[in-house]
Amino acid sequence: MRGRVLLPMAPSVKVYSTPVCPNCVKAKDFLKSKGIGFEEINVAEDRASALMMIQMTGQRSVPVIQVGNSFIVGFDESALKEALHLW
Repeated sequence: MRGRVLLPMAPSVKVYSTPVCPNCVKAKDFLKSKGIGFEEINVAEDRASALMMIQMTGQRSVPVIQVGNSFIVGFDESALKEALHLW
């Protein structure tokens, strides 16, 4: 078998947000600008997901960004770059 380069799988990204949250828009725009796919979860409409977010993080504010098994509360560009290995 010839040598192959195996690339690590990118972590899944979820953005817990609401439609009226300006920092949520910034976080989603940042991810889009870097070509990072993500699942958007509108906690204003999805009560079960809102409760799950609170249970997992203890946070009631958005955005909460889940990268793999890690959570970033608020739009923190440096933390997102680090979590996503963007240099």
